[in-house]
Amino acid sequence: MNHPRPKARLSRALGIPLTRKCAKYFERRPYPPGVHGRQRRRTSDYQVRLLEKQRLRHQYNVSETQLRRAFDDAAKAGGKTGDTLVGLLERRLDAVVHRAGLARTIYQARQLVAHGHLTVDGVKVDRPSYRLRPGQVVEVRERSRTKPPFQLAAAGAHAGDGPVVPYLSVSLADLRTTLLREPARREVPIVCDEQLVVEFYSR
Repeated sequence: MNHPRPKARLSRALGIPLTRKCAKYFERRPYPPGVHGRQRRRTSDYQVRLLEKQRLRHQYNVSETQLRRAFDDAAKAGGKTGDTLVGLLERRLDAVVHRAGLARTIYQARQLVAHGHLTVDGVKVDRPSYRLRPGQVVEVRERSRTKPPFQLAAAGAHAGDGPVVPYLSVSLADLRTTLLREPARREVPIVCDEQLVVEFYSR
């Protein structure tokens, strides 16, 4: 789900840079876009929770329906719902591809998966929402390895875009990553107070 709104404006509205390119625009103007962006606004409890939900949704580039479905799954799973929700989103195929450094952004990761360039345990998967299980191996298809995006990834061009996460085993030279275990919330590098998201959906 690619949002039609320019990413820089969306980043300013959410209060967080969504991509490395957006970071410089966000640092220059760290306030919401529009004529009244600099003005102080009174915020309600609902607005605070809505903003947090939107932050989570756009960091994973998912639709409202997909996020709501993930929340329902997390609520049924037991345990701390917020932590489980983030863990389920982090196990999406496009999120794993991005986190492993095989794609520059979550948007590129979604496109690469949808175009059929990735396999899971040797089987082609073209659904970005595919939820990985611990032990599953994600690889770039042999016929896609010579394409420029993957040549850049193999050279480590995206490796410094985010912290190395301990729940993934990554071999960029082989264009392969393995989900070792379920992610713990403290290990997931996103900006979100997931408890506010839980409160938003539980209202």
